Amino acid sequence: MTQGVLILLGVYALLGMAVAFSARRGLGEGAGEYYLAGRRAGGVLSALSYGATTYSAFMMVGLAGLTYAGGVGALGFELVYLAGLGLVAIFGPRFWLAGRAHGFITPAEMLSHRYDSPWVGGVMAVAACIFLIPYSAVQLMGIGYLLEAVTDGAVGFQSGILIGAGLALIWTLAAGLRSVLWTDALQVIVMLVTSLLAVGFIVAALGGPWDFLDTIATDHGEWLAVPGPGLFSLTTFIGLTLPWFFFSISNPQVSQRLFTTESLGAMRTMLAGFLILGLVYTLVSVVWGFSALALLPGLESADQATPALLASGAIPKGIAIVLVIGIVAAAVSTVDSIMLSLSALAGRDLYRPLARGGRHELLAGKLVMLLVTGLAIAFARLQLDLITILSVASSSGLLVTVPAIVGCFFWARGTATGALVSIIGAGVVVTLLQVTGSNPLGIPASVWGGALAVVLFVTASLLTRAPTARAEAFMQPVREGLARHRVL
Repeated sequence: MTQGVLILLGVYALLGMAVAFSARRGLGEGAGEYYLAGRRAGGVLSALSYGATTYSAFMMVGLAGLTYAGGVGALGFELVYLAGLGLVAIFGPRFWLAGRAHGFITPAEMLSHRYDSPWVGGVMAVAACIFLIPYSAVQLMGIGYLLEAVTDGAVGFQSGILIGAGLALIWTLAAGLRSVLWTDALQVIVMLVTSLLAVGFIVAALGGPWDFLDTIATDHGEWLAVPGPGLFSLTTFIGLTLPWFFFSISNPQVSQRLFTTESLGAMRTMLAGFLILGLVYTLVSVVWGFSALALLPGLESADQATPALLASGAIPKGIAIVLVIGIVAAAVSTVDSIMLSLSALAGRDLYRPLARGGRHELLAGKLVMLLVTGLAIAFARLQLDLITILSVASSSGLLVTVPAIVGCFFWARGTATGALVSIIGAGVVVTLLQVTGSNPLGIPASVWGGALAVVLFVTASLLTRAPTARAEAFMQPVREGLARHRVL
Protein backbone atom coordinates (compact mmCIF):
# COMPACT_ATOMS: atom_id res chain seq x y z
CA MET A 1 0.00 0.00 0.00
CA THR A 2 2.87 2.36 0.82
CA GLN A 3 4.25 2.29 -2.72
CA GLY A 4 0.81 2.88 -4.19
CA VAL A 5 0.20 5.89 -1.92
CA LEU A 6 3.53 7.44 -2.86
CA ILE A 7 2.99 6.93 -6.59
CA LEU A 8 -0.53 8.34 -6.56
CA LEU A 9 0.54 11.21 -4.30
CA GLY A 10 3.21 12.09 -6.85
CA VAL A 11 0.68 11.97 -9.71
CA TYR A 12 -1.70 14.18 -7.72
CA ALA A 13 1.06 16.71 -6.97
CA LEU A 14 2.16 16.90 -10.61
CA LEU A 15 -1.41 17.23 -11.87
CA GLY A 16 -2.08 19.98 -9.32
CA MET A 17 1.08 21.80 -10.41
CA ALA A 18 -0.01 21.67 -14.04
CA VAL A 19 -3.46 23.04 -13.19
CA ALA A 20 -2.08 25.77 -10.89
CA PHE A 21 0.45 27.09 -13.39
CA SER A 22 -2.03 26.86 -16.26
CA ALA A 23 -4.15 29.34 -14.29
CA ARG A 24 -1.43 31.96 -14.77
CA ARG A 25 -2.47 32.43 -18.39
CA GLY A 26 -4.42 35.63 -18.69
CA LEU A 27 -3.67 36.69 -15.12
CA GLY A 28 -3.88 40.47 -14.92
CA GLU A 29 -2.08 42.86 -12.62
CA GLY A 30 -3.12 44.22 -9.27
CA ALA A 31 -4.61 42.98 -6.01
CA GLY A 32 -8.08 42.55 -7.50
CA GLU A 33 -6.76 40.09 -10.06
CA TYR A 34 -4.53 38.17 -7.68
CA TYR A 35 -6.84 37.91 -4.67
CA LEU A 36 -10.30 37.96 -6.32
CA ALA A 37 -9.61 36.52 -9.80
CA GLY A 38 -10.79 39.82 -11.28
CA ARG A 39 -14.27 39.30 -9.72
CA ARG A 40 -15.12 37.04 -12.68
CA ALA A 41 -15.60 33.63 -11.01
CA GLY A 42 -18.48 31.57 -12.43
CA GLY A 43 -21.12 29.91 -10.29
CA VAL A 44 -20.18 26.25 -10.79
CA LEU A 45 -16.45 26.84 -10.32
CA SER A 46 -17.21 28.95 -7.24
CA ALA A 47 -19.41 26.20 -5.77
CA LEU A 48 -16.66 23.61 -6.20
CA SER A 49 -14.02 25.91 -4.75
CA TYR A 50 -16.28 26.98 -1.85
CA GLY A 51 -16.80 23.33 -1.01
CA ALA A 52 -13.10 22.54 -1.18
CA THR A 53 -12.24 25.57 0.97
CA THR A 54 -14.81 24.73 3.64
CA TYR A 55 -14.51 20.95 3.75
CA SER A 56 -11.09 19.70 4.64
CA ALA A 57 -9.34 17.07 6.72
CA PHE A 58 -11.96 18.10 9.24
CA MET A 59 -14.58 15.95 7.48
CA MET A 60 -13.25 12.46 6.76
CA VAL A 61 -10.77 12.69 9.65
CA GLY A 62 -12.26 15.23 12.09
CA LEU A 63 -16.03 14.74 11.68
CA ALA A 64 -15.57 10.99 11.34
CA GLY A 65 -13.56 11.08 14.57
CA LEU A 66 -16.25 13.17 16.26
CA THR A 67 -18.86 10.60 15.16
CA TYR A 68 -16.65 7.80 16.51
CA ALA A 69 -16.36 9.57 19.87
CA GLY A 70 -19.79 11.16 20.22
CA GLY A 71 -22.23 9.45 17.90
CA VAL A 72 -25.11 10.99 15.98
CA GLY A 73 -24.66 14.36 17.68
CA ALA A 74 -21.86 14.90 15.16
CA LEU A 75 -24.44 14.85 12.38
CA GLY A 76 -26.49 17.50 14.14
CA PHE A 77 -23.37 19.55 14.67
CA GLU A 78 -22.57 19.62 10.95
CA LEU A 79 -26.18 20.18 9.89
CA VAL A 80 -26.18 23.34 11.99
CA TYR A 81 -23.30 24.55 9.84
CA LEU A 82 -25.33 23.91 6.69
CA ALA A 83 -28.27 25.78 8.25
CA GLY A 84 -25.90 28.69 8.88
CA LEU A 85 -25.44 29.03 5.13
CA GLY A 86 -28.74 30.89 5.22
CA LEU A 87 -26.56 33.80 6.30
CA VAL A 88 -24.97 33.78 2.85
CA ALA A 89 -28.41 34.41 1.35
CA ILE A 90 -28.65 37.51 3.56
CA PHE A 91 -25.10 38.82 3.60
CA GLY A 92 -23.80 37.49 0.27
CA PRO A 93 -25.56 40.02 -1.97
CA ARG A 94 -24.62 42.83 0.41
CA PHE A 95 -20.94 41.85 0.41
CA TRP A 96 -21.01 41.57 -3.39
CA LEU A 97 -22.72 44.91 -3.97
CA ALA A 98 -20.51 46.74 -1.46
CA GLY A 99 -17.40 45.16 -2.98
CA ARG A 100 -18.36 46.21 -6.49
CA ALA A 101 -19.32 49.75 -5.43
CA HIS A 102 -16.29 50.49 -3.26
CA GLY A 103 -13.62 48.15 -4.66
CA PHE A 104 -13.08 46.11 -1.49
CA ILE A 105 -10.57 43.24 -1.60
CA THR A 106 -11.05 41.89 1.94
CA PRO A 107 -13.89 41.84 4.48
CA ALA A 108 -11.59 43.74 6.87
CA GLU A 109 -11.17 46.53 4.33
CA MET A 110 -14.96 46.74 4.10
CA LEU A 111 -15.24 47.20 7.87
CA SER A 112 -12.50 49.84 7.84
CA HIS A 113 -14.41 51.82 5.22
CA ARG A 114 -17.80 51.48 6.89
CA TYR A 115 -16.55 52.44 10.36
CA ASP A 116 -14.21 55.11 8.97
CA SER A 117 -11.13 53.72 10.70
CA PRO A 118 -8.19 51.69 9.32
CA TRP A 119 -7.71 50.33 12.83
CA VAL A 120 -10.84 48.21 12.53
CA GLY A 121 -9.55 46.37 9.47
CA GLY A 122 -6.09 46.06 10.98
CA VAL A 123 -7.42 44.50 14.18
CA MET A 124 -9.63 42.11 12.21
CA ALA A 125 -6.63 41.10 10.09
CA VAL A 126 -4.55 40.39 13.21
CA ALA A 127 -7.41 38.36 14.73
CA ALA A 128 -7.68 36.32 11.54
CA CYS A 129 -3.96 35.54 11.62
CA ILE A 130 -4.10 34.53 15.30
CA PHE A 131 -7.02 32.14 14.86
CA LEU A 132 -6.59 30.86 11.32
CA ILE A 133 -2.96 29.78 11.67
CA PRO A 134 -4.00 27.04 14.17
CA TYR A 135 -6.86 26.11 11.82
CA SER A 136 -4.34 25.71 8.99
CA ALA A 137 -2.21 23.61 11.31
CA VAL A 138 -5.19 21.32 11.95
CA GLN A 139 -5.35 20.52 8.24
CA LEU A 140 -1.63 19.76 8.14
CA MET A 141 -2.02 17.53 11.20
CA GLY A 142 -4.72 15.59 9.36
CA ILE A 143 -2.34 15.00 6.44
CA GLY A 144 0.48 14.02 8.79
CA TYR A 145 -1.60 11.52 10.79
CA LEU A 146 -3.04 9.98 7.65
CA LEU A 147 0.16 9.53 5.63
CA GLU A 148 2.07 8.20 8.63
CA ALA A 149 -0.59 5.57 9.33
CA VAL A 150 -1.23 4.33 5.80
CA THR A 151 2.46 4.17 4.83
CA ASP A 152 3.52 2.40 8.06
CA GLY A 153 5.77 5.32 8.90
CA ALA A 154 7.51 5.50 5.52
CA VAL A 155 6.10 9.04 5.33
CA GLY A 156 6.38 10.30 8.88
CA PHE A 157 4.07 12.79 10.58
CA GLN A 158 6.54 15.64 10.08
CA SER A 159 7.06 14.76 6.42
CA GLY A 160 3.32 14.67 5.85
CA ILE A 161 3.01 18.17 7.29
CA LEU A 162 5.73 19.46 4.97
CA ILE A 163 4.15 17.83 1.91
CA GLY A 164 0.78 19.44 2.61
CA ALA A 165 2.25 22.86 3.39
CA GLY A 166 4.52 22.78 0.34
CA LEU A 167 1.74 21.93 -2.10
CA ALA A 168 -0.59 24.57 -0.67
CA LEU A 169 2.09 27.25 -0.78
CA ILE A 170 3.22 26.55 -4.36
CA TRP A 171 -0.32 26.37 -5.71
CA THR A 172 -1.30 29.62 -4.00
CA LEU A 173 1.75 31.54 -5.15
CA ALA A 174 1.26 30.33 -8.74
CA ALA A 175 -1.67 32.60 -9.65
CA GLY A 176 -3.49 33.65 -6.50
CA LEU A 177 -7.20 32.94 -6.44
CA ARG A 178 -7.23 31.78 -10.08
CA SER A 179 -4.91 28.86 -9.26
CA VAL A 180 -6.76 28.22 -5.99
CA LEU A 181 -10.11 28.08 -7.82
CA TRP A 182 -8.82 25.68 -10.46
CA THR A 183 -6.99 23.37 -8.08
CA ASP A 184 -9.92 23.48 -5.65
CA ALA A 185 -12.27 22.31 -8.40
CA LEU A 186 -9.96 19.39 -9.11
CA GLN A 187 -9.56 18.57 -5.43
CA VAL A 188 -13.24 18.67 -4.47
CA ILE A 189 -14.07 16.23 -7.26
CA VAL A 190 -11.28 13.92 -6.09
CA MET A 191 -12.32 14.06 -2.44
CA LEU A 192 -16.04 13.55 -3.11
CA VAL A 193 -15.66 10.68 -5.58
CA THR A 194 -13.07 8.86 -3.48
CA SER A 195 -15.08 9.18 -0.28
CA LEU A 196 -18.25 7.86 -1.94
CA LEU A 197 -16.34 4.87 -3.30
CA ALA A 198 -14.75 4.12 0.07
CA VAL A 199 -18.00 4.37 2.01
CA GLY A 200 -19.73 2.14 -0.52
CA PHE A 201 -17.10 -0.56 -0.05
CA ILE A 202 -17.03 -0.30 3.74
CA VAL A 203 -20.81 -0.51 4.08
CA ALA A 204 -20.80 -3.50 1.72
CA ALA A 205 -18.12 -5.13 3.90
CA LEU A 206 -20.49 -4.75 6.85
CA GLY A 207 -23.24 -6.60 4.97
CA GLY A 208 -24.98 -3.73 3.20
CA PRO A 209 -26.95 -0.71 4.47
CA TRP A 210 -29.49 -2.61 6.59
CA ASP A 211 -26.94 -4.89 8.25
CA PHE A 212 -24.73 -1.84 8.85
CA LEU A 213 -27.56 -0.01 10.62
CA ASP A 214 -28.50 -3.13 12.57
CA THR A 215 -24.89 -3.57 13.76
CA ILE A 216 -24.70 0.00 14.99
CA ALA A 217 -28.10 -0.18 16.68
CA THR A 218 -27.29 -3.51 18.37
CA ASP A 219 -23.68 -2.99 19.40
CA HIS A 220 -23.51 0.80 19.74
CA GLY A 221 -27.07 1.92 20.32
CA GLU A 222 -25.98 4.66 22.69
CA TRP A 223 -24.17 6.38 19.81
CA LEU A 224 -27.54 6.80 18.04
CA ALA A 225 -29.00 8.80 20.92
CA VAL A 226 -28.41 12.29 22.21
CA PRO A 227 -26.35 13.11 24.24
CA GLY A 228 -24.75 9.78 23.33
CA PRO A 229 -21.77 8.09 24.99
CA GLY A 230 -20.60 11.21 26.85
CA LEU A 231 -18.89 13.62 24.47
CA PHE A 232 -21.99 15.69 23.81
CA SER A 233 -24.08 17.56 26.33
CA LEU A 234 -26.36 20.51 25.63
CA THR A 235 -23.69 23.05 26.58
CA THR A 236 -20.98 21.20 24.65
CA PHE A 237 -23.19 21.02 21.58
CA ILE A 238 -24.03 24.73 21.73
CA GLY A 239 -20.38 25.60 22.30
CA LEU A 240 -19.34 23.64 19.22
CA THR A 241 -22.16 24.70 16.90
CA LEU A 242 -22.42 28.43 17.66
CA PRO A 243 -19.18 29.41 15.88
CA TRP A 244 -19.94 26.87 13.14
CA PHE A 245 -23.31 28.52 12.44
CA PHE A 246 -21.60 31.88 11.78
CA PHE A 247 -18.61 30.35 9.95
CA SER A 248 -19.71 31.62 6.52
CA ILE A 249 -19.39 35.29 7.51
CA SER A 250 -16.84 35.18 10.35
CA ASN A 251 -14.06 33.30 8.52
CA PRO A 252 -12.44 35.61 5.95
CA GLN A 253 -11.16 32.81 3.71
CA VAL A 254 -14.86 32.01 3.10
CA SER A 255 -16.53 35.42 3.28
CA GLN A 256 -13.95 36.89 0.89
CA ARG A 257 -15.38 34.58 -1.79
CA LEU A 258 -18.56 36.69 -1.66
CA PHE A 259 -16.63 39.40 -3.51
CA THR A 260 -15.49 37.14 -6.34
CA THR A 261 -18.48 35.91 -8.34
CA GLU A 262 -19.23 37.48 -11.71
CA SER A 263 -22.88 38.13 -10.79
CA LEU A 264 -25.47 37.59 -8.07
CA GLY A 265 -26.85 34.77 -10.19
CA ALA A 266 -23.45 33.08 -10.03
CA MET A 267 -23.50 33.52 -6.25
CA ARG A 268 -26.88 31.76 -6.06
CA THR A 269 -25.48 28.91 -8.14
CA MET A 270 -22.48 28.75 -5.80
CA LEU A 271 -24.70 28.51 -2.73
CA ALA A 272 -27.06 25.91 -4.20
CA GLY A 273 -24.20 23.77 -5.47
CA PHE A 274 -22.40 23.93 -2.17
CA LEU A 275 -25.51 22.94 -0.19
CA ILE A 276 -25.87 19.77 -2.28
CA LEU A 277 -22.17 18.95 -2.04
CA GLY A 278 -22.12 19.70 1.69
CA LEU A 279 -25.07 17.47 2.53
CA VAL A 280 -23.63 14.54 0.60
CA TYR A 281 -20.16 14.91 2.10
CA THR A 282 -21.60 15.30 5.61
CA LEU A 283 -23.56 12.06 5.36
CA VAL A 284 -20.56 10.25 3.88
CA SER A 285 -18.26 11.40 6.72
CA VAL A 286 -20.74 10.43 9.44
CA VAL A 287 -21.32 6.98 7.93
CA TRP A 288 -17.55 6.58 7.68
CA GLY A 289 -17.19 7.38 11.40
CA PHE A 290 -19.88 4.88 12.35
CA SER A 291 -18.20 2.26 10.14
CA ALA A 292 -14.94 2.74 12.03
CA LEU A 293 -16.87 2.34 15.29
CA ALA A 294 -18.43 -0.90 14.10
CA LEU A 295 -15.19 -2.44 12.84
CA LEU A 296 -12.59 -0.94 15.21
CA PRO A 297 -14.13 -0.12 18.59
CA GLY A 298 -11.88 0.94 21.44
CA LEU A 299 -9.32 3.10 19.61
CA GLU A 300 -7.28 5.28 21.98
CA SER A 301 -7.76 8.39 19.83
CA ALA A 302 -10.88 9.16 17.82
CA ASP A 303 -8.73 11.09 15.34
CA GLN A 304 -7.10 7.77 14.41
CA ALA A 305 -10.42 6.29 13.25
CA THR A 306 -9.86 7.03 9.57
CA PRO A 307 -6.18 6.00 9.39
CA ALA A 308 -6.95 2.81 11.32
CA LEU A 309 -9.89 1.99 9.05
CA LEU A 310 -7.81 2.51 5.93
CA ALA A 311 -5.08 0.25 7.28
CA SER A 312 -7.50 -2.44 8.48
CA GLY A 313 -7.91 -4.18 5.12
CA ALA A 314 -11.69 -3.74 5.24
CA ILE A 315 -11.68 -1.99 1.87
CA PRO A 316 -9.60 -2.82 -1.22
CA LYS A 317 -6.11 -1.34 -1.18
CA GLY A 318 -6.70 0.54 -4.40
CA ILE A 319 -9.76 2.29 -2.98
CA ALA A 320 -7.94 3.03 0.28
CA ILE A 321 -5.05 4.60 -1.61
CA VAL A 322 -7.37 6.78 -3.68
CA LEU A 323 -9.22 7.90 -0.55
CA VAL A 324 -5.95 8.89 1.09
CA ILE A 325 -5.28 11.23 -1.81
CA GLY A 326 -8.83 12.55 -1.58
CA ILE A 327 -8.37 13.47 2.09
CA VAL A 328 -4.99 15.06 1.39
CA ALA A 329 -6.66 17.07 -1.39
CA ALA A 330 -9.39 18.23 0.98
CA ALA A 331 -6.86 19.47 3.53
CA VAL A 332 -4.58 21.17 1.00
CA SER A 333 -7.52 23.02 -0.56
CA THR A 334 -8.39 24.58 2.80
CA VAL A 335 -4.82 25.52 3.64
CA ASP A 336 -4.20 27.29 0.33
CA SER A 337 -7.40 29.34 0.69
CA ILE A 338 -6.41 30.40 4.20
CA MET A 339 -2.92 31.33 3.01
CA LEU A 340 -4.37 33.47 0.23
CA SER A 341 -6.85 35.19 2.55
CA LEU A 342 -4.25 35.96 5.22
CA SER A 343 -1.92 37.25 2.53
CA ALA A 344 -4.63 39.63 1.31
CA LEU A 345 -5.43 40.78 4.86
CA ALA A 346 -1.77 41.42 5.64
CA GLY A 347 -1.10 43.30 2.40
CA ARG A 348 -4.36 45.22 2.19
CA ASP A 349 -5.22 45.93 5.83
CA LEU A 350 -1.86 45.99 7.61
CA TYR A 351 0.85 46.96 5.12
CA ARG A 352 -1.10 49.25 2.77
CA PRO A 353 -2.33 51.76 5.42
CA LEU A 354 1.21 52.02 6.82
CA ALA A 355 2.79 52.38 3.37
CA ARG A 356 0.25 55.04 2.33
CA GLY A 357 -0.65 53.53 -0.99
CA GLY A 358 0.92 50.11 -0.79
CA ARG A 359 3.01 50.07 -3.97
CA HIS A 360 4.46 46.73 -2.88
CA GLU A 361 1.22 45.38 -1.41
CA LEU A 362 1.33 42.07 -3.28
CA LEU A 363 4.97 41.47 -2.36
CA ALA A 364 4.22 42.15 1.31
CA GLY A 365 1.28 39.76 1.17
CA LYS A 366 3.35 36.99 -0.39
CA LEU A 367 6.08 37.39 2.24
CA VAL A 368 3.43 37.06 4.94
CA MET A 369 2.22 33.91 3.18
CA LEU A 370 5.67 32.38 3.72
CA LEU A 371 5.59 33.40 7.38
CA VAL A 372 2.10 31.96 7.87
CA THR A 373 3.21 28.68 6.32
CA GLY A 374 6.14 28.43 8.73
CA LEU A 375 3.98 29.19 11.75
CA ALA A 376 1.33 26.66 10.69
CA ILE A 377 4.01 23.98 10.34
CA ALA A 378 5.38 24.80 13.79
CA PHE A 379 1.92 24.68 15.36
CA ALA A 380 1.04 21.40 13.63
CA ARG A 381 4.17 19.75 15.03
CA LEU A 382 2.72 20.19 18.54
CA GLN A 383 0.19 17.44 17.65
CA LEU A 384 -2.58 18.78 19.84
CA ASP A 385 -5.69 16.59 20.20
CA LEU A 386 -8.73 16.50 18.96
CA ILE A 387 -8.89 17.81 15.38
CA THR A 388 -12.57 18.78 15.43
CA ILE A 389 -12.32 20.60 18.75
CA LEU A 390 -9.30 22.57 17.52
CA SER A 391 -11.16 23.53 14.35
CA VAL A 392 -14.09 24.89 16.31
CA ALA A 393 -11.75 26.67 18.76
CA SER A 394 -10.33 28.64 15.86
CA SER A 395 -13.80 29.60 14.67
CA SER A 396 -14.74 30.57 18.22
CA GLY A 397 -12.06 33.24 18.12
CA LEU A 398 -13.38 34.63 14.84
CA LEU A 399 -16.95 34.63 16.19
CA VAL A 400 -16.13 37.90 18.00
CA THR A 401 -16.05 39.71 14.63
CA VAL A 402 -19.70 38.89 13.87
CA PRO A 403 -21.34 41.85 15.70
CA ALA A 404 -19.20 44.33 13.75
CA ILE A 405 -20.02 42.54 10.48
CA VAL A 406 -23.76 42.54 11.21
CA GLY A 407 -23.61 46.17 12.32
CA CYS A 408 -21.81 47.07 9.11
CA PHE A 409 -25.05 46.53 7.16
CA PHE A 410 -27.86 46.58 9.71
CA TRP A 411 -27.01 49.12 12.41
CA ALA A 412 -26.04 52.61 11.32
CA ARG A 413 -25.36 53.49 14.97
CA GLY A 414 -22.37 51.12 15.10
CA THR A 415 -19.00 52.83 15.55
CA ALA A 416 -15.32 52.08 15.09
CA THR A 417 -14.85 52.12 18.86
CA GLY A 418 -17.60 49.54 19.24
CA ALA A 419 -16.02 47.32 16.60
CA LEU A 420 -12.52 47.62 18.10
CA VAL A 421 -13.59 47.08 21.70
CA SER A 422 -15.73 44.05 20.81
CA ILE A 423 -13.11 42.33 18.65
CA ILE A 424 -10.18 42.99 21.00
CA GLY A 425 -11.98 42.59 24.32
CA ALA A 426 -14.00 39.50 23.47
CA GLY A 427 -11.09 38.06 21.48
CA VAL A 428 -8.76 38.27 24.49
CA VAL A 429 -11.38 36.69 26.77
CA VAL A 430 -12.18 33.78 24.45
CA THR A 431 -8.46 33.13 23.89
CA LEU A 432 -7.72 33.03 27.63
CA LEU A 433 -10.67 30.72 28.26
CA GLN A 434 -9.59 28.32 25.54
CA VAL A 435 -5.91 28.34 26.52
CA THR A 436 -6.74 27.69 30.18
CA GLY A 437 -9.59 25.30 29.40
CA SER A 438 -11.95 27.32 31.61
CA ASN A 439 -15.74 27.27 31.24
CA PRO A 440 -17.12 29.70 33.86
CA LEU A 441 -20.56 28.59 35.10
CA GLY A 442 -20.20 25.60 32.79
CA ILE A 443 -20.68 27.82 29.72
CA PRO A 444 -18.28 27.20 26.79
CA ALA A 445 -15.74 29.80 25.72
CA SER A 446 -17.42 30.35 22.35
CA VAL A 447 -20.69 31.37 24.02
CA TRP A 448 -18.91 33.73 26.43
CA GLY A 449 -16.94 35.26 23.57
CA GLY A 450 -19.93 35.72 21.27
CA ALA A 451 -22.16 37.19 23.98
CA LEU A 452 -19.43 39.51 25.25
CA ALA A 453 -18.71 40.73 21.72
CA VAL A 454 -22.37 41.73 21.27
CA VAL A 455 -22.51 43.55 24.61
CA LEU A 456 -19.24 45.39 24.02
CA PHE A 457 -20.12 46.37 20.46
CA VAL A 458 -23.54 47.77 21.38
CA THR A 459 -22.40 49.51 24.58
CA ALA A 460 -19.28 51.12 23.14
CA SER A 461 -21.15 52.22 20.01
CA LEU A 462 -23.90 53.89 22.04
CA LEU A 463 -21.27 55.76 24.07
CA THR A 464 -19.43 57.11 21.00
CA ARG A 465 -20.31 59.17 17.98
CA ALA A 466 -21.42 57.23 14.91
CA PRO A 467 -19.98 58.06 11.45
CA THR A 468 -23.48 58.67 10.07
CA ALA A 469 -22.41 60.23 6.77
CA ARG A 470 -19.93 57.40 6.08
CA ALA A 471 -22.53 54.76 6.94
CA GLU A 472 -25.03 56.34 4.55
CA ALA A 473 -22.47 56.62 1.74
CA PHE A 474 -21.51 52.99 2.31
CA MET A 475 -25.08 51.67 2.26
CA GLN A 476 -26.58 53.78 -0.54
CA PRO A 477 -25.24 51.69 -3.47
CA VAL A 478 -26.03 48.52 -1.53
CA ARG A 479 -29.67 49.51 -1.04
CA GLU A 480 -30.00 50.53 -4.68
CA GLY A 481 -28.47 47.25 -5.82
CA LEU A 482 -30.76 45.18 -3.57
CA ALA A 483 -33.81 46.99 -4.95
CA ARG A 484 -32.58 46.59 -8.54
CA HIS A 485 -31.96 42.86 -8.14
CA ARG A 486 -35.04 42.38 -5.94
CA VAL A 487 -33.06 40.89 -3.11
CA LEU A 488 -34.30 41.07 0.49
